[in-house]
Amino acid sequence: MAMKIRLARGGSKKRPFYRIVASDSRMPRDGRFIEKLGTYNPLLPKDSEERVKMDIEKIQAWLDKGAQPTDRVARMLEAAGVRDKATRNNPNKGTPGKKAQDRAEEKAAKAAEAAEAPADAE
Repeated sequence: MAMKIRLARGGSKKRPFYRIVASDSRMPRDGRFIEKLGTYNPLLPKDSEERVKMDIEKIQAWLDKGAQPTDRVARMLEAAGVRDKATRNNPNKGTPGKKAQDRAEEKAAKAAEAAEAPADAE
């Protein structure tokens, strides 16, 4: 059975609240879980102690059993010092979108035309 440590959403519309849970990876996001490991409230300020609460001992036990944390939970564990910081590689994130690239090409073309025009006038 593939185990995941992930977030299960609770709370009402536009007021998210998450439980950090250990669950079977085949179960739905908000469905059945095996154990509650903590909570995450994204509405609180980032420096608040109540924003992320985790039972580190339980999480470590699940990690030792082979459970894999999701990306967001892994970042929380890195911030808490439970896991080593993983290197991430997303080379496409920094590249501009298609419209921005088109605008940059048009701007470069206009600049090239402007540079040629005074040279022709002399």
